[in-house]
Amino acid sequence: MMKILSTFIIIGAIIMNVNNAISSEKKIEKTAYDFSFTSINENRKLSLVDFKGKVIVIVNTASKCGFTSQYTDLEKIYEEYKGKGLVIIGVPSNDFGGQEPGSNDEIKAFCQLNYMVTFPMAQKEKVSGDNAHPFFIWAKEILGFGTGPKWNFHKYLISRQGKLIDYFHSTTSPQSDRFKTAIEKALAEYHEKDHL
Repeated sequence: MMKILSTFIIIGAIIMNVNNAISSEKKIEKTAYDFSFTSINENRKLSLVDFKGKVIVIVNTASKCGFTSQYTDLEKIYEEYKGKGLVIIGVPSNDFGGQEPGSNDEIKAFCQLNYMVTFPMAQKEKVSGDNAHPFFIWAKEILGFGTGPKWNFHKYLISRQGKLIDYFHSTTSPQSDRFKTAIEKALAEYHEKDHL
């Protein structure tokens, strides 16, 4: 009887390991195009697949943060590179220091009045912890330990093929050489639309 029980336990453990491996592979096989947000405008869906073939920057934002002035630099980067295929998506979050307490309408008005933001903005989301928006959970799984947002204005860079390329901490200015070089390199990548 003990041999039979041991055999079942071993078989059960093997099946669980295979299922976990398959589940992990499926997470990694995803691209950014598998995710969407809700636009801060009119509650419409903001699907990343709609930006297929473009370079995407996802940045978690806050209105009352020491880094809030990065809105200005993000808007400058957006204006400079949007004609070459760059999209920036701001994702407001109140996760860090309670620095985004406003409603979606208040956030939208704040961004437009104070920083003249024209790049797409999502509705407020959780970006850290177990209840984070699925994009942020996936990004952390793909890039590994220590790559998730630790404060406001954490930036993710996504290739024209929807692959996560890199991340940039809050302290990395959008006008820094490192950030701009990464964007320019991603924009220079081959993609089908250039050669049709």
